Formats: sequence, C-alpha cells, structure tokens
Amino acid sequence: MSIPQSGGGPITHHDQLAQYLADGCKPKADWRIGTEHEKFGYCKDTHKPLPFSGERSIEAVLSGLRDRYGWAPVTEGGFLIGLEKDGANVSLEPGGALELSGAPVESIHQTCDEVNSHLAEVKSIADEIGVGFIGLGAAPEWSHDEMPLMPKGRYKLMDAYMDKVGTSGKMMMRRTCTVQVNLDFGSEADMVQKMRVAVALQPVATALFANSPFFEGKPNGHKSWRSRIWRHLDDARTGMLPFVFEEGFGFEAWVQYALDVPMYFVYRNGEYVDALGQSFRDFLNGKLPALPGETPTLSDWADHLTTAFPEARLKQFIEMRGADGGPWRRLCALPAFWVGLTYDQEALDAAWDLCKDWDEETREAWRVEASIHGLQAQVNGQSMHDIAREAVAIAQTGLRNRAMPGAGGMVPDETHFLNALNESIETGKTPADELLDHYNGDWNGDLSKIYGAFSY
Repeated sequence: MSIPQSGGGPITHHDQLAQYLADGCKPKADWRIGTEHEKFGYCKDTHKPLPFSGERSIEAVLSGLRDRYGWAPVTEGGFLIGLEKDGANVSLEPGGALELSGAPVESIHQTCDEVNSHLAEVKSIADEIGVGFIGLGAAPEWSHDEMPLMPKGRYKLMDAYMDKVGTSGKMMMRRTCTVQVNLDFGSEADMVQKMRVAVALQPVATALFANSPFFEGKPNGHKSWRSRIWRHLDDARTGMLPFVFEEGFGFEAWVQYALDVPMYFVYRNGEYVDALGQSFRDFLNGKLPALPGETPTLSDWADHLTTAFPEARLKQFIEMRGADGGPWRRLCALPAFWVGLTYDQEALDAAWDLCKDWDEETREAWRVEASIHGLQAQVNGQSMHDIAREAVAIAQTGLRNRAMPGAGGMVPDETHFLNALNESIETGKTPADELLDHYNGDWNGDLSKIYGAFSY
C-alpha cells in the first residue's frame, strides 16, 4: 500500500485539486512504466507466515536487503518498515507481504531486469534464514489469526475500520497479493480514454492472471478469490466506477468522486491522525473533527487519493489494479499487457472498440464472472476466453508498434513478455486452473505441496 505523500503546499482554491491530477500529464516521450508486485513470505519448515520481528521474519529480510544490497531504511515509530533505492521502494503490506514498487522505467525490458534483480536479492537473504516467498493472489492456508498486522499507523487505523463498512476488508489487508502497473497519460482526453479502457477491461486482467483458487486450506469456488474479496470490502471506495463512462468525465469528475470517499487519516509529524469516516470536503472548509480549524495541503490530498481502491485508480498516473499476484514470469506479463493496450494509439483505439458498447451492468457482470470462472466466464453470450484472446492480440500489436528494443538491440520489441498470456489463451488455463489441476491430481488434495512447487 502507498506510503505518505509529500511536497504539496496549502490548498487555497478548489481548482488546485483537479490541477494536481492534471499535473500528471506528460508528453509521450516521457511516459514511464512503474510495476508493483506483492508476495507472501513463510517459514520453509512450518509453512507458517512470517512474523514482523525475530530470527526468521520480515524485519530480518528487510535488514538483510539493507545491509547487503545498499537499500536505505524507511522507519516508522522506530520500526524498519521499508527500503528505498534508485527510485524504487520495498514496503510491507498489512499482513507482512513484501512489496516491490519499482522505479519508473521506459520499457518492459527494464521492468523485468528490476524484478529479476529484486527477487534474486530477496531469495539470497531468505534462503539463509529458512524463509520462502510465493506469488499468489490469496494466502492458500493461513487463517486471519495467523497473519500478523505490521507496525504501521495507517494499517492500525484501517484494520479497526474495515468491519464497519464491509465484510472482507481484513481479509484484503492480511491475505491478498497483487501485481499492478502504473502508467502515464498525455492529456485529459488521453486520460479519459485510458481510464475507460482500464476500468472496462480490468476483468480481463483478473481472468488472465487469476491465481487464488484456495483459501483457508481448500478450494474456494473462485479462480480469483482476491477479486471476490475486493467486491465486499467497502462500496464507497471500490468498484467499476460507472461515472468514468459518462459524458463530461475528466479530472474534476474524479475530484468529486474522491471527495465523496470517506477519509482514513491525516498524516502529521510522523503520525497518522484518526479521521476515519470523516469528509475531505469538511477538511477543505476547516471543519474536520480530527483537526478542528486546520485546512489541508496538497500532500493531504495526495494521501487521500491513495485511500480509494477502485479497479483502476487515477492519481498523477493510472494504476491497473485487477490482477492477482503470481509466478515470476507473469510479473512482467502484466505491465506488458497494459502497456501494449494503452501506450500505442492504434492499440488503445482497438481496445476501446472491444468494450465501448458494454453498459454498466455488463461491466459489473464481467467483474463478477471473471473472479469466479476466469477465462471460462460468460456474459450475454460472450466468452471471456474470446475477449481475452482479442485483448492480448491488441496488446501484442501495441508492443510491436512501440518497437522498444532490449538486450542491446538483440530483441526488437517487448512482445515476448506476453508469452505467458498467449499460453493461457492457447490452453484455456490460467495459473488458478493449473493449481486446481495439481490439487485434484498429483497433489492428492495436499495443499502443502504448493510451497515447494510455486515459490520463487
């Protein structure tokens, strides 16, 4: 999850809220790719999740990365809760999952180099202390009580609030992992088209990357249980955002949406001030109960924008949020999919043509059916398998048109990063299907086999 934002001065006029978003506009030559992925850590001998501190712990992994590989520490309340280096950061999810938030880079080649380097570093530390890491969308066996809450003020506030607004918030915090990509836009019109494609086709990513068919030790009836969890978290800050498809959508419309998202906190002097359920509109008027008489800064606005969790999220870039965490090679496939669809105008237009006739009910139906059935989902006589096939083909065209070479020019473009998705299209099987095949086949229902077979 996001770290506190900084660098914004006082908000003195409403227009600054939309201008903050508009300041994300960049010429195409400056568009970058920021990939984030989360993974679960566990003790190799017991298969139990890692505590925060101790000989085999999250803290031990972070300390090892800091000491051996030159990462700068990030602390809160005296605890080591993250690392920074070269524009990237390593942070903790609420239940202890380790996240790499990659630096903004120009190509998927660089993204994959970054992912490979990070996972190799993590593995070198983890192996020495008897720890493993695995990429899944949901914890396969662990109960809520087995998952420790990390010592971050933001998480303590959120944890106390979740049961008041939904039924699965604490599951999301402790027992889900994702891979996502953050992408740029060139103008308000470009943002609008990209957001519409991003929201409408997010269920395609959910289907292609479905990788959470188990929960609490058994099959759960969904290909992406992580996606199901998000559907029951908090209706005020999640979902498929119908207003994005309405005439007149733009930066100001997002401002109005975000202002209606109830607050979590205000970050002041290294502490998270409890503003749970309060209104940013009141904050603008100096009437926030948590900080009477005080008005917000742009840093507060940036923080607040990180507390909305729709399927695609607008900040000064667009976050694609629909995919389960997964195997090593799919960590590069996710950015390749979305870069291919959105960073080439021919591909972006084709992607919009694929989904522009869907109404609100159809988009929501795809969201639900993708989480349950993955590539086997059906809505209104259409097959997700067919839609995904077309979407991946469009992404392939977009990457080919980008012609971004790698390996010193030996690789002409980024299309090979879609190979994992093309295999799913050919076989009709996502990682969730492969896991279920093993569970019902050679594992004989023994889910403990997942650690040895699918860890990094």
